[in-house]
Amino acid sequence: MSPFHILIADDEVHVRRLIQLYLNHEVAVIDIAEDGETALNKALSEDFDIVILDWMMPGISGLEVCQLLKSMKTTPVILLTANANESDRLKGFEAGADDYVTKPFSPRELLCRVDAILKRTKVDIALRERFHSDKLILSPLTIDHHAHRVTLNNEELALTPKEYDLLRFFAIHFGKTLSRKDLIREVWGCEAYNDYRTVDSHVKRLRDKFDAAYPSFSNAIKTIWGIGYKFDPTR
Repeated sequence: MSPFHILIADDEVHVRRLIQLYLNHEVAVIDIAEDGETALNKALSEDFDIVILDWMMPGISGLEVCQLLKSMKTTPVILLTANANESDRLKGFEAGADDYVTKPFSPRELLCRVDAILKRTKVDIALRERFHSDKLILSPLTIDHHAHRVTLNNEELALTPKEYDLLRFFAIHFGKTLSRKDLIREVWGCEAYNDYRTVDSHVKRLRDKFDAAYPSFSNAIKTIWGIGYKFDPTR
């Protein structure tokens, strides 16, 4: 696995060293910036997996760096700040920050937040790869998008066009809880359409077809009560 590339931008030497010490326990290549202008130039000229920005830096503030960076790239950003009030947190998120850590902070807490963002980033990349893939294989299920064909345990499933669209959307986002509203919007393409019984009936038909072809797969689409569904054939 290639090492993660992380930029730490803070004008306080001891803070940079502390963060670097903890992150070096991970598989990471660390770059350093001592002010906002340097941080912005590095973040725009290189591809970082995550940027850790101190809000208050000389020259361009971390908040401004975040705003400018997010207007041009999707690099995840964690803002560090001594301001703990709600209005400042909201400013940080409005600037595009992915997370916000208040000083003084626990290095372990920061490391956990970095790990969470990196894991989410890897999932997002995997989702994009799945979405553009002609063939999705979640054994024993195979969805061949080029042929518009679905097999379960080597038996072809006869699906309606909308059942196929729903199953493929589930497969692309497997393991993620999807609300009925999300499914209506993304699969049926109707923002205002809110007859969630349509989703439920299509899920039921998919489960019935799973059960007929391979009974142990019939619980692959799990009901998340009060929310929607999750496709997880691994459990």
